[in-house]
Amino acid sequence: MEILKKINAWLHLWLGLASGIVVVIVSLTGCILVFESELEDMTMQHLHAENPKNLPMLPPSKLLPAVQDAMPGKEINSVWYHGANHTAHFSLNSDSAVYINPYTAEVVALVDHEDFFHFILDGHTGLWLESDLGHAIVSYATLMFLIITISGLILWWPKKWTKSARDKSFKIKWYAKFKRVNYDLHNVLGFYSMTIAIILAVTGLIMGFAWFNKGFYWLSTGGEQVPKYTRAFSDTTVIRPLVAMDMVDKAWKKGVEEIGVYEKDAIIVSFPEKPSDPISLCTDMYNGSWRYVYLDQNTLEELPGSETQISKLKIGQWLRRTNYALHVGAIGGITTKILYFIASLICTSLPITGFYIWLGRTRWGRQRLGSKKSASPAFASWSSSS
Repeated sequence: MEILKKINAWLHLWLGLASGIVVVIVSLTGCILVFESELEDMTMQHLHAENPKNLPMLPPSKLLPAVQDAMPGKEINSVWYHGANHTAHFSLNSDSAVYINPYTAEVVALVDHEDFFHFILDGHTGLWLESDLGHAIVSYATLMFLIITISGLILWWPKKWTKSARDKSFKIKWYAKFKRVNYDLHNVLGFYSMTIAIILAVTGLIMGFAWFNKGFYWLSTGGEQVPKYTRAFSDTTVIRPLVAMDMVDKAWKKGVEEIGVYEKDAIIVSFPEKPSDPISLCTDMYNGSWRYVYLDQNTLEELPGSETQISKLKIGQWLRRTNYALHVGAIGGITTKILYFIASLICTSLPITGFYIWLGRTRWGRQRLGSKKSASPAFASWSSSS
């Protein structure tokens, strides 16, 4: 048993030192991204649309000409309606997006994709490095962080649940010396943030590693395999006189009035380029989750590959669909976002406070910090073995 404790403490220390800088960057950028939509809504005027005459939203075909005039010659892929009193934006084969008032078809702004939050997201997912390298480093550091979190719980667990042990485990002794306060910040706050930290790590690993994604789905569904992607195709044998945009308008209306369940006015509609392409709808965009539905561009019948309503999913399927929402804290609205922000801020501090605990126990650190030769409980077993 004693050897297992030493191995656990050793893993907690050295995996923490190895992943510390990455965890700080990923956690800090995550703090900012938690409130991305709220901050954008507050600071970006082009996201808001005036509708003083209470006009209905215009269909895609009525908005498209204004976008084509603003960006002539650009390939237009889809339109995203952001809901009532918000602009819609068109995705182009370009570095920019066109934002348009969905009530008047007036172009509001031409916006570059490379904004502040895109920069922060690049740091969060790839440390601003080359894509594959950065993503790999973040993914492996996240795996280390998950192991550290679990090993940290083992180190935190009191041997006896006496009042003194409970106080050390659940309370920060603010009026103690720096070394004790720093240890409490690491030990106590680490425990309080543990549940959300594990959720962040697991959901991040699902996005980071295919093997983890498949394994977690298998575990959460009781042995099922991850469904293979089924590409949807329209029936090319149907001959109709209508132009494609007429059917896109009807698909948009069907998505809003018949298919959507949550936030019905918020919907993404794709424009089919080939006779075999479906019309893709992204609907039910609510609290960080969404649903893709594919319609035959000729008949508007729902095609195989369309996703089931979230309320009808089994637990494993629900976890897969809501993985992003669980990762960013949007799953419960503003309440969970606040909790995730606090937890992410604590996760940012853990490698720093952990480093000071380790530094204070080295010969150089004791000389620099003037600390006494005493072992913190978290690393006592490690020190005795070194």
